[in-house]
Formats: sequence, C-alpha cells, structure tokens
Amino acid sequence: EGFRPGVMERLGLGPEDVMHVNPRLVYGRVTGWGQTGPLAQAAGHDLNYLARSGGLWYASNAGEAPFPPPTLLGDIGGGALYLVIGILAALLTQKTTGKGAVIDAAMVDGSSHMLSLLMSLQGPGGLVKERGKSLLDGPHFSRTYACRGGGYISVQCLEPQFYAAFLRKLDLQEDAGFCKQFEPALWPELTARLAGLFAQEPASHWDDLFAQTDACVAKINAPQEAQNDPHIQARQIWSCAQGLLQAAPAPRFSTWAP
Repeated sequence: EGFRPGVMERLGLGPEDVMHVNPRLVYGRVTGWGQTGPLAQAAGHDLNYLARSGGLWYASNAGEAPFPPPTLLGDIGGGALYLVIGILAALLTQKTTGKGAVIDAAMVDGSSHMLSLLMSLQGPGGLVKERGKSLLDGPHFSRTYACRGGGYISVQCLEPQFYAAFLRKLDLQEDAGFCKQFEPALWPELTARLAGLFAQEPASHWDDLFAQTDACVAKINAPQEAQNDPHIQARQIWSCAQGLLQAAPAPRFSTWAP
C-alpha cells in the first residue's frame, strides 16, 4: 500500500489488524518519507526525496541546477524496486520461520542506499562534495556532449584501455593534454576541446564512428528514437501497443518464452 502513514490503520486494515488474522502475511508499504520521522506525514515527490537523501546532488553538470531523469531514481529505483526486494526477502524468510513481516520501503531510504557505490569512491579520493570535481562527474571522459543539429552523445571511458580506444578514434592519442587522463587540472580545458569537436558533427556521425569499439561512447536516444536503435531492436525492448510506446518486461528468464 502507498498511502500516508496511518491511513490503513484508520481503515482497520493496518499491519496489526491483518496479521492478527494471518501472521504469515507479508505487508508491503511504500512511501516517500517512510513510516516514521518528522516528514512522515508530509507530501512530496520524486525530486523532493532525492533532494533530501543526497541522491540529487551529483545530477547535471557543475554550475547547473541538479535535475535527474524524472521518476527513475526516487519513485522506481529508491521506492518500487526496494519494496519488491523487501517483499521477496520476507517471503523467503516466511518459508523457514512461518512468520510474515512489514516492509517499510521509503524512497528517501532507497535513494540514499543507491548512493553506496558512488560513496565508496570517497576513500581513494574519487568523490568530493564540490560538484564537477569527482571522478564520475568532473572529467572530460565521463559526461555528455551536444552535437550538431541538436543531438547528444555520451562518453564514459573510465578505464585506461577504453580511454585509449576513445583517443585513437579521434586521432588524439599523441596529444599531450589528452594523454594525461587523470590530471584534474586539465579536465576543464579538455572538456571544452571535446565540446568543440563533438559540435562539428551530428550525433549519428559519432555513433557510427565509435560503433563496435571499446571506447564507451553512445548516442543519446529519446525513447521514441531508441526503438529504432539496432541493438534495442535486436533485443525487442521497445514496442507499440494501441499506439503507445512501452518497454518489454525485465529482467529476462530462461524459462519464459519470448
């Protein structure tokens, strides 16, 4: 259930009510702020939960107001998926203990926990508070670029061997500046140079140039464009039903027919 805390209790359908009848029940509750805390009764949306959890901080480039893909990180990632994981874990426990559980899936919790991999970069110095200065949001080799005609290209060649492949395709492998991949002082200058380069050709040009390489470059597609991408088509990810674009279920199971 996804009501504010206390609504199901007032309806006589709260966890204590129903688990008194059947203690094996797994009772899933998904909210933005959680069942407890000062904001438990407050309204909110995806952006608000991400904002307070820290999940919004590194979205967008430095100097721009943070803005992530709508609904993906809070509603779906931090909320729905964590609710599903919790329910599945409780069902497994129920099989051995005979007891159910109440799952408190809060989007503010889940979006915080989703930062764990990023936060692990703190130790090696790969993550700092200032936006645009960390390993994944500062370098020229981990960002998006505007292309001629209004399209965009994504670049994230973190590992040296992938970065080398990236430079070779652009004929920059002998450039003194670009050869210093992990020199933060050079990142702004190299970013500006790549921005000028990518702006010279449309995104389709760059997508073709880097096709079938390990340079870790991909054209940014709108969902409407993605359905025409050869890889997306091969996996039959997007389809139209009653005139509406929709994605296929994920993940895929070997026991399921396509």
